Amino acid sequence: MKKPIATPSRTKEILDTYELFAKKNYGQNFLTEPSVVEKIARNAIINDHCVVFEIGPGIGALTQYLCEYAKEVVCFEIDSRLPEVLKDTLSEYDNVTVILQDFLEIDLKEWVKKYQDQGMDVVIAANLPYYITTPILFKIFESEADIKAITVMMQKEVADRFNAQVNTKEYNALSIVTQYRCDVRSVMKVPKNVFNPKPNVDSAVLQFTFHKKEDSINEQVFFEMVKACFKQRRKTILNNFSEYCNDKEKAKQYLMDAKIDEKRRAESLTLDEFKQLYEVIKNVNPSECKN
Repeated sequence: MKKPIATPSRTKEILDTYELFAKKNYGQNFLTEPSVVEKIARNAIINDHCVVFEIGPGIGALTQYLCEYAKEVVCFEIDSRLPEVLKDTLSEYDNVTVILQDFLEIDLKEWVKKYQDQGMDVVIAANLPYYITTPILFKIFESEADIKAITVMMQKEVADRFNAQVNTKEYNALSIVTQYRCDVRSVMKVPKNVFNPKPNVDSAVLQFTFHKKEDSINEQVFFEMVKACFKQRRKTILNNFSEYCNDKEKAKQYLMDAKIDEKRRAESLTLDEFKQLYEVIKNVNPSECKN
């Protein structure tokens, strides 16, 4: 490997050379500590036949180490300024492909199948900006793509939601979906002073590995129902669920059948209680409850 990109001097050199700056609307913060990106990369690669999908490679700080350890790296970048930069900063590697496309718009299942057909396992790695963390993770969870592991850095306050307990301010739809689908492991905490520009808060790296799917649950319907129940956090479960069902009386009956008090809020329901509610609407007539 040439000089690591994730150093203050190398990052500044690249930014100056290409007259780049961090775009706030893309939530860009460039990592400037090589030990951090190396640890993320080492944890992301789970075997010797991995292809890594990296979301938002930036100027290549994490990508560089992923290329060292993975069989192949496929980067999805939304910023049109960066493919040419990456062509330069990653010029020593022949196992990396940069796709100029919004990750939220790709057909993830098809992309995964492409590499699985070649006998490779697909993992995901990223340094996720705050504003896009939840949409990206929901996309992965809902895609039904066979992702072996997700290793991502995010703001610490977002990371705290994944293992959040019932009746806490961190507990939300993402907590439920995550606990249904995944085991979550904390990889490391990352201080804010290792970024350029420096964000206002610290970050954390988490790794997600998937549970075996429950055949009795249609995950798309289940996830939609959970998200709808949290749509307006301060409203009762009845109010949110009624909007989802388009019928308040039916919603009341379904909640009663699931043995859930209609006056409760979604933040007080456990994963098992959401499963109970799903079983009720599935058995009654799932087409009656939809967004």
